[in-house]
Amino acid sequence: MSEPMIDLRSDTVTKPGTAMRRAMAEAEVGDDVYGEDPTVTLLERRTAELLGKEAALFVPSGTMANQIGVGVHTRPGDELLCDPTAHVYMWEGGGVARLWGVTPRTFVGTGVDGNWSAADLEGKIRVDDPHYVRTRLVSLEITQNRLGGLVPPHEVVAATAAWARTHKLALHLDGARLMNAVVASGLTAAEWSRHFDTVSLCYSKGLGAPAGSAIAGSAASIAAARRLRKLLGGGMRQAGLLAAAALYALDHHVDRLAEDHANAKLIADVVAKTDGLSLEAGRVDTNLIWIVVDPSLGTAADFVTRLKRAGVLVSALGPQVIRACTHLDVAQDQAERAAAAIKQVALMGNLD
Repeated sequence: MSEPMIDLRSDTVTKPGTAMRRAMAEAEVGDDVYGEDPTVTLLERRTAELLGKEAALFVPSGTMANQIGVGVHTRPGDELLCDPTAHVYMWEGGGVARLWGVTPRTFVGTGVDGNWSAADLEGKIRVDDPHYVRTRLVSLEITQNRLGGLVPPHEVVAATAAWARTHKLALHLDGARLMNAVVASGLTAAEWSRHFDTVSLCYSKGLGAPAGSAIAGSAASIAAARRLRKLLGGGMRQAGLLAAAALYALDHHVDRLAEDHANAKLIADVVAKTDGLSLEAGRVDTNLIWIVVDPSLGTAADFVTRLKRAGVLVSALGPQVIRACTHLDVAQDQAERAAAAIKQVALMGNLD
């Protein structure tokens, strides 16, 4: 009997375990649009406390949470500043422009490990002139997916936020994988979040819930966010079923993220020692492994196909770049087998 496929495409592929399913089945529910779902209310309160904010709002997805964050802080004709690889810029369907009439302006990070620094934003604010859009928002991402899940230096985040405050700009944090940064850094979620006006948090990535995210901020900003959630069709009724899964994840799946990080580093160590492969970010801090495939081994898509035959699923996210992502459904022995398969496929070269 062959071994089951090891799925490293994303930390969103996890399936709820028996205990999480039980929590969902036993959840007390009501109509959340009427504010009557006690499990959603509990999750929102817990999330706000976790992030050190006044209030939080449960939404179906991380993309919606980020888009609501942009909508809360901007108006048509405004501009937001973000990294060119930020999720809000690359992977949200152009929502900032399509939904809110906002122009994104990118800045290239020149700080440690390719992360931003406050200096990278200098000179990016438009002058007050009718010819220009109005710079209003800075959106940052921790951990940033396309920067390899590296944890930025906390002092750099603080300095960037201070710069934005000096220039009267709002700040939004895409914290989809913020809890990975919390576990890797030892800093609390509130310590990371205190620099931002609004923060999104995803329950369905490393935390392993089947769906759902939140946006947190001041009571006023979350009141505005609730109106925008309605506009986007994000109001859910007996959403306590999903909120119960998120609560279970907060209770049981945070500290164990360290296991995902250890498994990712295990794979990364093998990649770094394998001819024809290299780590795009140079190292691994959390659960994301971005791998550059030398053209001598074919394209990234070729490598993905051969690796699938070896029983491992990864994603081709560039002509010569693949991504592997560890998560709670990948045990250490599976990470070891995946690493061995990656090495073997590379050693075989560009052969079918």
